[in-house]
Amino acid sequence: MTLFRRPKREVPQLNTATLPDLIFVVLFFFMAVTHMREVTLKVKYRVPQGTQLTKLTRKSAVTYVYIGKTDQGGTSRIQVNDKFADIPTVIDYVTQERERMSPEDAQMMSVSVKADVETPMGIISQVRSGLIKANIPRINYSAMQKKRTAKKAKN
Repeated sequence: MTLFRRPKREVPQLNTATLPDLIFVVLFFFMAVTHMREVTLKVKYRVPQGTQLTKLTRKSAVTYVYIGKTDQGGTSRIQVNDKFADIPTVIDYVTQERERMSPEDAQMMSVSVKADVETPMGIISQVRSGLIKANIPRINYSAMQKKRTAKKAKN
């Protein structure tokens, strides 16, 4: 028989009042740092190199057209959005994109063609003429800055 009884100790309850706040902070963090992919590329392309390049200023008014080879290889294919297209489909797609834009963006709309280095110029010129028929005056072609090589000194 013990003379002293130990008092029962209870574990204090965990305060979960701030748990929803913490979850929302983590959710907002992931929403801020996650990059959402707009288009799943089905064509592979390597952009050519250029020397006199300018950056696009208003990206909200830019529509992209991809031209490259598929995973199976073979001929070059045109891709708009997430599907393959031909020239009339590209014209319809660009026209629909312009109609969805605000009037200010529609006025400044441009189409950026991201074509593979080895794409035949005939396909690119067909896309260009189709875009001109669709009343798209601003057409640009994506390229990477050409790396300058140091000239060797003559000895």
